[in-house]
Amino acid sequence: MTKLRKYNRILTSIIVLTGIFLSVSCTTQKYYNTKIEGKQIGVTNVYPDVKSIEDYVAPYRNHINQELDHVLAYCPETLDKSKGTWQTTIGNLLADATIEMGNPIFQSREKKNIDICLLNHGGIRAPLPKGDVTTRTAFEIMPFENSLIIVALKGAQIREMAEYILKERKPHPLSGLKIVADKNTLSIKSLTVNGKPLQEDQVYYVATSDYLSNGGDSMNFFKKGIQSYDMDYKLRNLLIDYFKKVDTIPVITTERIILE
Repeated sequence: MTKLRKYNRILTSIIVLTGIFLSVSCTTQKYYNTKIEGKQIGVTNVYPDVKSIEDYVAPYRNHINQELDHVLAYCPETLDKSKGTWQTTIGNLLADATIEMGNPIFQSREKKNIDICLLNHGGIRAPLPKGDVTTRTAFEIMPFENSLIIVALKGAQIREMAEYILKERKPHPLSGLKIVADKNTLSIKSLTVNGKPLQEDQVYYVATSDYLSNGGDSMNFFKKGIQSYDMDYKLRNLLIDYFKKVDTIPVITTERIILE
């Protein structure tokens, strides 16, 4: 009986030690990254398959270039956003074109008219050069995927818009709204929408980009809109359609902001 008890103690010890060994050996080992190495491999003639890659890509590139270089219209002079203090010829063009091309869609869907257009000066990424105007030109001027949004704003927010424009001192593309301000203090003297005095409680429909409608460039007055309408129309596509329509680009010099 004594030998049996001793045997049981030895067997129990063996089982316990085996369990400890197995639990330790089965523990997941953690690995840590201590070094990252890399090198740049250029696609050059050193690699024998470069020509096959070029041959594969060439038809697609040629097709895209053919589409981008298709002539849509003619511009009689270069329109540049850097030439102008309060408005520029390219800014006037973009704002007027947005209303002209966007309004029929807005009328068809909502039975309403666009009153004002406001875009941002920084959104114009290239000038419109003198000569042939192509699809590529539109992509260079507006490389972003911004869409046309119509925001319903009360007259009070239109006044905020005018104050923002005067404070910014940038020639943001503007159409439909005429601002007359004091040349010394830049305080507003009068505001008219399509020739009529601004009414504080009236609802005006303002065309802009989806970026600005969400308060981009600190245009927070757009976030106070009563309602917004997505036209499902890229501003770049709108510009391309406008180029196709007009044939010759107009040089628009009408003043939207007047200091006196």
